[in-house]
Amino acid sequence: MTGRRTTIESLSNPLIKRMRLLREKRHRRAEALFLAEGLRIATEAREAGVLPLWLFLGPEGDAHPLAAALIAGTLGAGGEVIDTTPAILSKLSGKDNPQTVVGIYAEPKTTLADIDRNAAPIWLVAERLRDPGNLGTMLRTGDAVGAGGLILLDESTDPYAVEAVRASMGAIFTQKLVQARWDEFLPWLRGGPGQLVATWLGEDTQDYQTVRYAAPTFILTGNESQGMPPAYADAADVRVKMPMMGKADSLNAAVATAVMAYEVLNQRRK
Repeated sequence: MTGRRTTIESLSNPLIKRMRLLREKRHRRAEALFLAEGLRIATEAREAGVLPLWLFLGPEGDAHPLAAALIAGTLGAGGEVIDTTPAILSKLSGKDNPQTVVGIYAEPKTTLADIDRNAAPIWLVAERLRDPGNLGTMLRTGDAVGAGGLILLDESTDPYAVEAVRASMGAIFTQKLVQARWDEFLPWLRGGPGQLVATWLGEDTQDYQTVRYAAPTFILTGNESQGMPPAYADAADVRVKMPMMGKADSLNAAVATAVMAYEVLNQRRK
């Protein structure tokens, strides 16, 4: 199946109006589509085997060799390549100075049942994560340490929001991403191998460098402002903390996750 290449220069074009709505969560859910901007992110997606359904290009957007490969891949997969204007790219991305490449992708429908927990030694789990920047950073961290993916629990921020996709720098295409409830996650986890490690301040909390982590390790991080519910921490196999030498009483959620992930990775490397 071969796609097609067209030109759209009008903001009133029906497809442009439809794609602009993807900046809103309810429309993303209704369409099961999301937007990713920038040649770097689109290339990361292509290298992960994911190609856009629609690829919008600004003037000279196909000048780079990576863009040529992206165009060929999109057309070969049956997608549509659309040459357009900076004004339209700005409307799609919501940025005054948009990237020259914007892709529209199908939203994956990955569930816990789709995960092979033994495919990676590290998995990240975030509970009620609110900030899209933190979400994107966690995905990047997961990619960096060779994690299998990120499991978002309960009412977390939308991982397919433009801000989260942008912050992931392409890792949203390289990491498994699952949205689930705690009462779904815990039975699934206990149905197979997996050590649940909670970042938690409590009487039985251990220093994060004194624990020997077992693969696969599931690193559980709580909400940015409230932490995780005590019942979640109680259900973990081990609860750990990092030393705080200054006046701050906690680390940013994404930073704490990264510190933990690298500790687990470094133990395996040694």
